[in-house]
Amino acid sequence: MKSFDDLVVEAEAADVSGWGFDWLAGRASEERPPWGYASLLAQRLASVQSALDLDTGGGEVLGEAPGFPPVMHATEAWPPNARKAHERLAARGVQLVLTASGVGLPFADASFELVTSRHPVSPGWAEIRRVLTPGGHYFAQHVGPASAFELIEHFLGPLPEERRLRDPRDEAAAAGVAGLAVTDLRTARCRMVFHDVGAVVWILRKCVWWVPDFSARKYRDALLALDGKMRRGEPFVAHSTRHLIEARR
Repeated sequence: MKSFDDLVVEAEAADVSGWGFDWLAGRASEERPPWGYASLLAQRLASVQSALDLDTGGGEVLGEAPGFPPVMHATEAWPPNARKAHERLAARGVQLVLTASGVGLPFADASFELVTSRHPVSPGWAEIRRVLTPGGHYFAQHVGPASAFELIEHFLGPLPEERRLRDPRDEAAAAGVAGLAVTDLRTARCRMVFHDVGAVVWILRKCVWWVPDFSARKYRDALLALDGKMRRGEPFVAHSTRHLIEARR
């Protein structure tokens, strides 16, 4: 294994744009939920004439679909991701729209038969319902409560209130209040394993909301503690939580 400092420098220099995680190959792993979101998404896209993918990242998951409906839009709020998504999807007819948080979706009422998202920042249920056609569906995989909190709390300490956020039952209830009928809700808890400290630095640079003030310099002692265990053959284990949710207008 490389030295602590070499691992940190390497991770700090690596690209973290988009939603690909190939850089972690051989350094960290994460189980996937049992339902196979990308495959289910492709099936639903093949059955409609219009669709919208929210918070598409760099378009990595949407781009796995073998085909798109005649009208296909995607949104992304972070410009580096939006550029990657445009490069990946524009040639296939997907129209990418750069959005901003706290602003309504820039589409007319009842524009889409299907609205999708993998790991949305925060589902805006009223806007989702508004842009869906009557009888249209929302289909998504959301991040669940206390996801990766073993890692997050290693740096920030106990976060009892934050652990209760993103509860799938609360999200289903909020969808109902907005006028959507939830037709499917499944949950999963998936094992995450980190084998070197560079993987930890990289993921915290990519998922900036996990430890919002993260820097390798500020959290050097916490990183050194992880590094010591990893060098003794003890990978750091955390758990991600996910829920699959489908709702109809």
